[in-house]
Amino acid sequence: MLFEQIATGGCQSYLVGCAATRAAVLIDPELSRVDEYRGLIGQLGLHLRYVVDTHTHADHFSGSRDIGRALDVPVVMHRFSPAPHAAFRLDEGDLLMAGDLRLKAIHTPGHTADSMCLLLEDRVFTGDTLLIGGTGRTDLPTGDAHALYESLFEKVLTLPPETLVFPAHDYKQRSHSTIAAELADNPRLQKRTRAEFVAMMQGLDLTAPTHLTEALRTNMTGAKPVSQLLAEAAAKVPFMSLAELASRVGSNTCDMVILDLREREAFDAGHVPGAVHLPRGQLELRVNTDLPDPTVKILTCCEFGKISTLAAATLRELGYLRATALEGGLAAWRDAAYPLSDRAA
Repeated sequence: MLFEQIATGGCQSYLVGCAATRAAVLIDPELSRVDEYRGLIGQLGLHLRYVVDTHTHADHFSGSRDIGRALDVPVVMHRFSPAPHAAFRLDEGDLLMAGDLRLKAIHTPGHTADSMCLLLEDRVFTGDTLLIGGTGRTDLPTGDAHALYESLFEKVLTLPPETLVFPAHDYKQRSHSTIAAELADNPRLQKRTRAEFVAMMQGLDLTAPTHLTEALRTNMTGAKPVSQLLAEAAAKVPFMSLAELASRVGSNTCDMVILDLREREAFDAGHVPGAVHLPRGQLELRVNTDLPDPTVKILTCCEFGKISTLAAATLRELGYLRATALEGGLAAWRDAAYPLSDRAA
């Protein structure tokens, strides 16, 4: 077996491959590392057969959909997953076959209704069902403390004691554990009766994950997170530096439209001299009247450079092929002590 563990902060992803056939499976990829996974797959001479999410993640963004599309491989999840992009759905006991590898699905609801573990030879990939020194939480959507108790004590923890445990998260730089070690040392597993375990899980006072709503929205539907939208927009537009804009504003040959996309109050409080006000929310509705010449150079501005990046990409899609965005936005312009005007252009 070929085996690679890839850590992204506290998130853990796994690439397993068949040494004989080079067929491979990628488990719980993180969106920000998609290019690295693809590079690693190529470097090792592997052919990816499946990309798997062990459950609907609520604390980070899955890279499964993007990898699946890029490499034309199916996204695999449990059959209870709500994700529309999961083309291959597993039931209890189903096997994923990649060359000589056999990964057995074990449905382990509790952290989420669609949680599953994958048993492969001497190891089990436990997702967020069983962590090193902990378990998945049960207070998020579709979580159930009773179901988690059954998944742990009636399924996962009945595996041979020497079985290696590879979870989807670990924040202490530990690579793996074993079933025996978790039974002996995991504080949550010392509550051996259902009543004690459920009471403990329901009494945990945990803060919500930072990106809870956005992660659930994107992972459940296949939509894109804002960071990905920004990255894709940034790849489609050029940028103008603050110094370049300052040199043009300071001359009498500023041959472009400087488009300030902020709301009126922010615009009136101070804007780049000569800028035209057009709120982002009205851009598509007013673009034909306010920007009648599609060949003109347009520089979009906002407070921090994010909305202007999205707007510049939109303008290019609408046919304004010389649209560009101000790097850093008005906040950086002010910090650099460049001139501001409070007079309407």
